[in-house]
Amino acid sequence: MNTPSSILILLRLEGAALLAAAILLHVHAGGSWGMAAALFLVPDLSLLAFLWGPRAGVLAYNAAHSTVGGLSLAMGGALLGNPLFLGLAAIWLGHVGFDRMLGYGLKHSASFHHTHLGVIGKARRTSVAVPAAGGAP
Repeated sequence: MNTPSSILILLRLEGAALLAAAILLHVHAGGSWGMAAALFLVPDLSLLAFLWGPRAGVLAYNAAHSTVGGLSLAMGGALLGNPLFLGLAAIWLGHVGFDRMLGYGLKHSASFHHTHLGVIGKARRTSVAVPAAGGAP
């Protein structure tokens, strides 16, 4: 998967914007910075699912690193007037934004090192194209 560098830069900026918005949400919700520090890496526990194989790992990692869960929690917190939900959502979304800003994206089933933002880690130096869904490289 060859993504033009201008798109990758835009996606990283989008991650930085999500991180900044999450920090503002956390402040607005009156969240604890101690709680934020303690829970910031919790979504990375989804990596343990790779112990049960690549399919389980990709599903768990992508569920924990998609904005869908964090945004759903934030909407629930807003609708219920629950600042704890808002604070937890901010931490979750902040983690996702931070990862995106660093270039870590959702995993492809082809390899742990292939993400929607490109190839990461050692595989980046010896990268081969990942075929699009249903297509050839």
